[in-house]
Amino acid sequence: MKVAITGATGFVGKRLVERLQAENHEVLILTRHVETAKKIFPQAEAIAYNPTESGDWQQAISSCDAVVNLAGEPLAEGRWSPKKKQDILDSRKLGTQKIVEAIAQANPRPQVLINPSAIGYYGTSETATFTETSPSGSDFLAQVCQNWESEAEKVKNAGTRLVILRFGIVLGQGGALGKMLAPFQMFAGGPIGSGRQWVSWIHIDDLVNLILYCLQHPEISGVFNATSPNPVRMAEFCQILGATINRPSWLPVPNIALELLLGEGAMVVLEGQKVIPNGTISTGFNYTYSQLKPAMENVINHQ
Repeated sequence: MKVAITGATGFVGKRLVERLQAENHEVLILTRHVETAKKIFPQAEAIAYNPTESGDWQQAISSCDAVVNLAGEPLAEGRWSPKKKQDILDSRKLGTQKIVEAIAQANPRPQVLINPSAIGYYGTSETATFTETSPSGSDFLAQVCQNWESEAEKVKNAGTRLVILRFGIVLGQGGALGKMLAPFQMFAGGPIGSGRQWVSWIHIDDLVNLILYCLQHPEISGVFNATSPNPVRMAEFCQILGATINRPSWLPVPNIALELLLGEGAMVVLEGQKVIPNGTISTGFNYTYSQLKPAMENVINHQ
């Protein structure tokens, strides 16, 4: 296949490009930073694009079999000022809108669009269990996800297959786990907030495998939770992290510390949601890391 990818130089994107190239697929990288992309992936074709604007880059999608749209303003970096919140929304809503516009204009058109969303779609809860058929929440992140997904849905008007993957917390070398490691390594780690909030997670290799699985199975379409079948509470997550790096997990991080650091964005880790990937399991997809302990050990041992 020839696969166009946005967000290719990000945490998940890098691993996906590596896997696609290892399996001899052709990769077209759409990026704001062409020189950076070419340094990281000298074998890949890289084209400059502005994710929220139409442009010549859209014509390049005509030659592609599939598009994987991973671009988006990071959620867990910096406080959610009004501008940051607008950037979070625009980068997803407008970014997806422009990708769908490009697919609709393409000749021939890509056969499939893999578009992420997030488990923030469901809102937060300590008691509810969410599956792909659960209704959306009403907080800011839930509204972002609704807008994001509704733009992606429009690709069906062009006759292109759509797979929406609602990402959980992705475990790999970087991302959320990378931010949590430092205090643990300094013997200052522990549960964040109450410790009772749910962490719905997925190993980065399982996430990349799931994207590839959806690319390669034309019968798969719709919305799927990109999470392990076994979410855990934050206290257990931190206990397993501490045990894996041989550090204690006894010093709780108070809510106020995160709220001072992240403001409204702290809700991503302070509240959480228990998400079960019933739809994903029903496709026949097999997880390599369905349990947290071996997933955590794999990530830490390959740091």
